[in-house]
Amino acid sequence: MVKVVEKVVEVGGVGVVTLEGGAGRPLLMLHDELGFPGWMRWNEEMAAERRFVVPLQPGFGRTPRVEWFGSVRDVAAFYARLLRESGLGPVDVVGFSAGGWIAAEMAASDPGLFERMVLVAPLGIRPAAGQILDFLAITMRRHVMATVSNQDAEELTTIYGGAISPQQFELFEAARAEMSRLAWEPFMFDPTLPHRLAGVRDLNTLILWGEQDKVVPRGCAEAYEQAIAGARLKVLPGAGHRPEIEDREQFVKVVSEFLETPLPDKLSGRTSSVRMSRARPGEVQNAV
Repeated sequence: MVKVVEKVVEVGGVGVVTLEGGAGRPLLMLHDELGFPGWMRWNEEMAAERRFVVPLQPGFGRTPRVEWFGSVRDVAAFYARLLRESGLGPVDVVGFSAGGWIAAEMAASDPGLFERMVLVAPLGIRPAAGQILDFLAITMRRHVMATVSNQDAEELTTIYGGAISPQQFELFEAARAEMSRLAWEPFMFDPTLPHRLAGVRDLNTLILWGEQDKVVPRGCAEAYEQAIAGARLKVLPGAGHRPEIEDREQFVKVVSEFLETPLPDKLSGRTSSVRMSRARPGEVQNAV
């Protein structure tokens, strides 16, 4: 069992609760619009080779709300500062749903933050076909259930700690309130993002989408594939919005192989605003 450590990283006077676990090269994980679902089996399996760094998004109940945030782009700028001041980058990143949107916003602003980017059922771009589920118009419980299409998934009953406790309910409500503040209108996308992503070059990008996804339509995934030069879309049959638990073996295989893909030589000279730190392996320095 991998030991997961909770830390607080100071960024601009905000204490960002951050979880770390595993060994090897850092892998930034950006959770979805419901918050961190817990340390799952896919995390455990990949942690043998990668050190997960998981910031808990401000306003979602654990990390304090940041009043100046007015958009998902603001969250992305904040996380970019976290990377710079923690000396973590360039890193690989995996973002889920709204977390994928945040990762894409970070890349649009500074592609050099990342070496490889995995977007899992990402929100953020208006689909040409289909509609994003209006999950703020349904109950929290229905929202959670809509994210898992394969009701036989082993970890369905353990995400977010299993049975929804009063404490978890409060975290869900905080997350939904924050997302409504950041992305209510237009609903869960930014019409400028595809244009800004068009300027991203030489960033290895994998987009994963489960063909039974009830939250994010395939049109969103295809729009990202078209917007990011060289991006590759992988559709996982039988999985829904959470392929990491609905088809864990395939998810881990596809993502692990992608993250081990050698970077093209032309990327070796790419620069970024991120500076490397002298932190010892396994440590994250507090931002200054």
